[in-house]
Amino acid sequence: MEGVVHRTVCTNGILIHFVEMGSGPVVLFLHGFPEGWFGWRKQIPVFAKAGFRAIAPDMRGYGDSSAPEGANNYTYLHIVGDLIGLLDALKVEKAFVVGHDWGAMVSWQLVIFRPDRVIALANLSVYYSPRNPNGSMVTLMRKYSGGKHYMCKFQVLGADSCMGKFKSNGANYFYDWG
Repeated sequence: MEGVVHRTVCTNGILIHFVEMGSGPVVLFLHGFPEGWFGWRKQIPVFAKAGFRAIAPDMRGYGDSSAPEGANNYTYLHIVGDLIGLLDALKVEKAFVVGHDWGAMVSWQLVIFRPDRVIALANLSVYYSPRNPNGSMVTLMRKYSGGKHYMCKFQVLGADSCMGKFKSNGANYFYDWG
């Protein structure tokens, strides 16, 4: 994409790739699943032109960022730590944060764990949902979707191998596998 600068920082024990454009107050864009920074390609130049420094990372496990082995390396503490490390490496005290889908879920945790680093939050497509005493998100998705929701499907070892099929079948693939 013309005009963006690609960079990588080492933080929290991994490499985080990100793009940036513009100068001014920082807007941190957090992508959804199964996207990467490129999901924000239309917003980045608009915010840069409006006087902001737009930053969009590939979060842990996505794109050109490191993908450590093991689910235990993908807790909210790890991912929020990555984002704080990114802001620290860039010497950014506070940022506006915009999240979509998975990025929205992560940004809610960023605001909970580190409200001192967030000026304001705007999330798309995912509302705040506190921990439910009736079960985990996956358990509740199984209950309400009969196990057909993609979040349930990706709990099976090796389920990520189906991602190539997503390109040909679209988002319905995540809800229709049987």
